[in-house]
Amino acid sequence: MSDDSELIPAATVLLLRDPRPEAVQGSRPEAVQGSLPEAVQGPEVLMLRRNSRIAFGGMWVFPGGRVDDGDAVAGDPIGSARRAAVREVKEETGLDLDVERLSTWSYWIPPPAQAMATRGPQRRFATWFFVAPAPDGDVRIDHGEIHEYRWLSASDGQRQQRDGAIELAPPTWISLHQLGQHRSTAEALAWAEANEPSEFRTRPIGGEPVVLAWSGDSAYETGAVDGPGARNRLIMDPNGWRYELASA
Repeated sequence: MSDDSELIPAATVLLLRDPRPEAVQGSRPEAVQGSLPEAVQGPEVLMLRRNSRIAFGGMWVFPGGRVDDGDAVAGDPIGSARRAAVREVKEETGLDLDVERLSTWSYWIPPPAQAMATRGPQRRFATWFFVAPAPDGDVRIDHGEIHEYRWLSASDGQRQQRDGAIELAPPTWISLHQLGQHRSTAEALAWAEANEPSEFRTRPIGGEPVVLAWSGDSAYETGAVDGPGARNRLIMDPNGWRYELASA
């Protein structure tokens, strides 16, 4: 199933901030300092809408892009990805990000070329996902490569995708799902520092709905989605995507 010969190294960053007090409509300032209302639980992440004419066009993504030659650190692919992440954040948002603030979050490897359904040229990006606190400063987009930006909580991002308001790629959706397990920026960053990044080497399994399976899922090797066993999969149900993760 492995086909890594044409993989393009890339990097992306979940830039996090805690909700601003003014975002909690109708609440008192002291309520924000304590437990937040359920509607705004957890950190917000910066998301960008890409130009429809480029890779992942029209989708809402985290800042990032491919690793260029100038980003390369000899013998250190993660270090190269970190440098690419900082450069891309600056190019796409105008924010200055300290490379030392980046923590690994996950690593995504796309399916083999023959299993991918793509429009136009086929490019397979092997992407390091990092997480970092959002630096100070205003977001500035170019309205060329990037058309819009929003600060969204994990639940808002997933809800808007379910409602058809925004389009997300599966790695972005899963990252939001993971982020939704944390109640603050500090908690998410501490988790990233304490845990090894998960690797997602994707196997798509056709049918209705399409299932994406990863290592540890009973269907990852067999392709039998209805069989018993462990789960590590995304069910791309048109009525709402669902992530299942369970041991056997």
